[in-house]
Amino acid sequence: MSVKKVAFICVHNSCRSQIAEALGRHFASDVFESYSAGTETKTKIDPDAVRLMKELYGIDMEKAQYIKTFEAIPSPDIVISMGCGAKCPYIGREFDDNWGLPDPTGESDEEFIRVIDRIRDNILKLRESIAKMSE
Repeated sequence: MSVKKVAFICVHNSCRSQIAEALGRHFASDVFESYSAGTETKTKIDPDAVRLMKELYGIDMEKAQYIKTFEAIPSPDIVISMGCGAKCPYIGREFDDNWGLPDPTGESDEEFIRVIDRIRDNILKLRESIAKMSE
């Protein structure tokens, strides 16, 4: 069975989806390929996200990742919204899941870490779920 492609989507592809891509690669690359994308883009990955991911996991998101739109990634098997409330973008298909995460941009380190921890926990659950489907 082929490795699943998972896309993590948020509006700007600058924070939550980038964190999910990084943690997916870190914790689950043996089970699925991780991609992130937005329906719009900013000029750079959120500097607090970059700093905290380096501190917490030794991951340099600026080295391995870049901001991109949904059209710029391979066609995914699973698409997850990071949480966009009532204004989820349409990407040409339904989302398989919506993690409903608040955007920590501009918030305290503690709030950022809470969101990072929730993303990590969701990645680990997703890894387990996909691994079971592949058995």
